[in-house]
This record gives sequence, C-alpha cells and structure tokens, in this order.
Amino acid sequence: MDDILILNEAELRERVRVDLAIIDVIENAFAALAGEGVAMPPVLSMDFADANGEVDVKTAHIPGFDSFAIKVSPGFFDNPKLGLPSLNGLMIVLSAKTGLVEAVLLDNGYLTNVRTAAAGAVVARHLAPANVEAAGVIGAGVQARLQLQAAHLVRPFATAYLWSPDSALNQEAAARLSEATGADVRIAESAETVVRESQLVVTTTPAREPVLMADWVHPGLHVTCMGSDQHGKNEIDPVALDVADLYVCDRVSQCEVLGELRSARLAGYLTDTTPPELGQVITGAAKGRATETDFTICDLTGTGAQDTAVANFVLSQIRASGAGTRFKR
Repeated sequence: MDDILILNEAELRERVRVDLAIIDVIENAFAALAGEGVAMPPVLSMDFADANGEVDVKTAHIPGFDSFAIKVSPGFFDNPKLGLPSLNGLMIVLSAKTGLVEAVLLDNGYLTNVRTAAAGAVVARHLAPANVEAAGVIGAGVQARLQLQAAHLVRPFATAYLWSPDSALNQEAAARLSEATGADVRIAESAETVVRESQLVVTTTPAREPVLMADWVHPGLHVTCMGSDQHGKNEIDPVALDVADLYVCDRVSQCEVLGELRSARLAGYLTDTTPPELGQVITGAAKGRATETDFTICDLTGTGAQDTAVANFVLSQIRASGAGTRFKR
C-alpha cells in the first residue's frame, strides 16, 4: 500500500493560492452539485459558547474524483486576544475507491480560506454586475481581504471600501488589500457607507445580528454573505432577502438550517419559496442576474464539495513535485 502523504501549511501555501485556477476548480464543484450523484451529508456543527467558538465538519464525494476530503474546521473568535489565529483545522483525504487514507493536509484553515474566497469570486463572476467600479467588505479579517482579492480577479474594481469595528485591523487589512489588488482601498465610516458606495459587497463576520440593513441597498448591488454558517448567525437583514430581485443559496438544505435563509424564514419571509442554488445558475438550470440594475444576494454557508475539490486539486499539484512527508501505514 502507498504511504500516507502529510503536508503542512507552509508546503500548501507554496503551491496553492487565490488565483483563477482555484476559482475554476471551485466553480466546477458547484456545477457538479447541480447534477446527479454528489453525496454530501449535512454539516456536523458544534458550538462552544463559553469560548466563543465553533467546529464544523464537512465532506462530500463528487463522482469522477479519485479522492474525497473530510474537513474539520474550528473557529474560536477570541483567539486573537491570546495571540492565536481564530481559524484552524485540517483535511483528511481518502480514496474514493478503497476508503484508505491518502493524505493529511495540516493547513490550519488555509485551504478553507482559499476555497471560500474562490467561492466568493465564483459568485461575483455569475451574479455581480458586469462592471464593478467599487467593491466593499464588512469585516477586516483574513477572509475579508481574501474575498476582495479573489473578486478583483473576476470583477477588477478601482476602489474598495472596508469597515469593521476594529480600527487597527482596518488599517492592516486596507494596506494589505491595496498591495494585493492595486485598488484605492478606503476605510469607511460605517457599514452603511460600504453598502451605499459599492456595487459588490461581501459580509465576512460571525455576527448574530444583522450588519447589513435592507434600507441601505440600491439598484445594481450584489451582496455575498459568507459569515452565517452556523445556527444563530445572521449578517443580513431578513427584509433584504425578501426585496432582492434574486436570492441564491450555495445549498438550500444548508442555508435553511445554517444560513441567512434560516433567519429570513424565522422572520416570516421566503416561507413559501425555494431559492435557486449557485450550481444551477452556473449550469444555466436557473436564471441569474437579469439586468444590471437588479439587487442580488448569494448565501454561502460552505460546502463539503468545495473541500473535496480543493483537496483533489492539492494532491494533483503535490504528487508530481515530491513534496510533503511520507508516513508508513
């Protein structure tokens, strides 16, 4: 039997980054979800209220892929006060033919950050206006930066607006985002300013109360919300989902339990409708943005299909290079 391949974060960072190649990989994963045969169980989610933390376990098997991933993703949001990153985790990669463990990717959440940013770019490619002059992000952590960095690859904006309640983090994020994109990155006075000044907005917070209100939105705006991925989280005013010209889920069955759809239905909205999924928009099975003046929303809760796709991509890049450590079974 082959050895088990072990890769650490540094080795993964050398070979996988936020670029058009990984965006295409994640787009294909969403397209596969719109077809037949993908096995993707519900997310296993566990809350650590006393530690302001959570752990999600995600997996999926995509037909035609040699391997599948099981991803463990902790998020402990008080960790920065201890000098520790808020996100962590690893992926276990197994053969889809034998079930044997093939690799352990000790990425500390890096691959999750990359595939999540790539998903945001896929959404921007299919749902944002064709011309985005200004993009914005509510939040200033790693994912906030990566989301706009990825979006810039498919909707190259000249100006970006950023807001979070942490002024020091805002300064750091603005500087790094400006360096990564070349855009004029401005720290906004408020989340409202971000929304009103942008055509593309991403929310990247662990909020449990809305950070984006319905009366801020405007024609031609697209919003991607990716922070609500667990029970109790809510970034978007439920009224905004109700008034949107188009609301799209990455996976309806997840969004109605973990995402913004859950909050909207609890508030009495979208109770008698099933939104389209992103994969259906990609494949043409569902309609996307109809006009440049539409107001659209996409709800990203994160799918196991994305994790399996990025893990297979990683192994295809690594095996030929001889990188990593081989561990005898």
